[in-house]
Amino acid sequence: MTQATQTSLIMRALNTIERIGNKLPDPAMIFLIAMVIIWGLSFWFSTIDFSAIDPRTGKAIVINNLLSGDSMASFLSGMVKTFTGFAPLGVVLVAMLGVGVAEHSGFINTGLKLMLRVTPQALLTPSIILIAIVSHTATDAGYVLVIPLAGIIFYAMGRHPVAGIAAAFAGVSGGFGANFIPSGIDPLLQSFTQSGAQIIQSDIQINPLNNWFFTSASSLFIVLVGWYITDKIIEPRLKSTPVETAEDDKLPSFDDLTQKDRQSFWIAAAVMIAGLGMLFWAASYSDSPLRSPEGDLTRFTAPLMQSIVPLIFLLFVIPGTVYGFLSGQFKSSRDVINAMSKSMNSMAYYIVMAFFCALFIDAFYKSNIGALMAIEGAEVLKSASLPSGVTIVGIIILTGIVNLFVGSSSAKWGLLAPIFVPMLMQLGISPDLTQAAYRVGDSTTNIITPLMPYFPLVVVYCQRYVKSVGIGTLISIMLPYSIALLIGWTLFLMLYWWLGIPLGLQASYGYPA
Repeated sequence: MTQATQTSLIMRALNTIERIGNKLPDPAMIFLIAMVIIWGLSFWFSTIDFSAIDPRTGKAIVINNLLSGDSMASFLSGMVKTFTGFAPLGVVLVAMLGVGVAEHSGFINTGLKLMLRVTPQALLTPSIILIAIVSHTATDAGYVLVIPLAGIIFYAMGRHPVAGIAAAFAGVSGGFGANFIPSGIDPLLQSFTQSGAQIIQSDIQINPLNNWFFTSASSLFIVLVGWYITDKIIEPRLKSTPVETAEDDKLPSFDDLTQKDRQSFWIAAAVMIAGLGMLFWAASYSDSPLRSPEGDLTRFTAPLMQSIVPLIFLLFVIPGTVYGFLSGQFKSSRDVINAMSKSMNSMAYYIVMAFFCALFIDAFYKSNIGALMAIEGAEVLKSASLPSGVTIVGIIILTGIVNLFVGSSSAKWGLLAPIFVPMLMQLGISPDLTQAAYRVGDSTTNIITPLMPYFPLVVVYCQRYVKSVGIGTLISIMLPYSIALLIGWTLFLMLYWWLGIPLGLQASYGYPA
């Protein structure tokens, strides 16, 4: 079979997936239907006594009946709080208020034009993916900042903007387990790994950077895989898809920058850099109020980590406002507010989807069905008594499947670590390797599940350029990344382990890497 024939078959398969997926109801309705299904399943499963032990409680897991009188009363009384407490909603809206000012003032466009003048066309894709991977350091910044900007950058370079969004989405979410800069996710996962390991060895201590070498090496792997798929599969497929934009979104020219635009940009950029400098200075002290009680900056308990989104708001709204007034784009404070209003107008559809998504995720969590799936799957894998290498692959696959339904990385590992970590320790496999396998599985299917909280937001980003994009379209676009990362990253981990390369900074506890 020739390469052209293989490519044709892949394209046809992806187009079929897109057609089937786009025949599904609107994403908001899918979440509503899924919530009703969860209600029905919770009623049925609540009548069954399960033997699976919940590692969080040490007792047999119990499915909660969401159709009981108390549950329905709680659902109705808590509906507003469930919606307003939906974490991605506040993150997205607050960040977009600041980014909207920077965008509609022209600050972002001018910066992109200046940057793209010196960026080689051939290195645009890997640069976007690398930036997307690094954005994990700032928690959810990649979803609200890097992904939409990638679309703008690709569009400005005359490439298909949806391909840029896909590349960034693959880096931010598909490569979630890769990063060469330590972030809050490292100590978070380590805490669950250590608790699981202490079931077997009570005095064991796991280093928070126990996967750092592997995640650093994985960053290069993710960039190369994403680069190939974007340029060789996704963008050629999108060539026949016309770009539809608003009148004020026409393809920018590199030659329309005035001297006033340049001067305004550099002054506004200096304000942004000064703000970052003040932030770093304030965080540099060992007793800084931006640090966690333990003195760390990267823990989730550190005020700095909890302030990432407000900082994004400030670091864009201030220079965006400065640029707007200096360039003449803004004449009064009313123009600043209008820019924020425009950014919120584009978020209306996402807000509706977020409402139903929040209700579904809350129901799924409260029912305990997700926990049952994870525990039963882990028990099946454990009872199979497979060789160590096959078990590692099994953990990756199981995690990837569970990830389609349970989006929270910490919630899944909180369930699976007490089962997998001690089980593999008894086979002579280190907790570090078990955690690395989990990170691979946890990342690779993020980009193909509509139940991932930010998935509807990426659909909205795509619809800015192609109005017909739906869930099926986005899944078909991201599926090649997901399959390639699942297979390739698994093989990469197996090779890494076989070569005996340390996975990260380790304590001496007598287990091979």
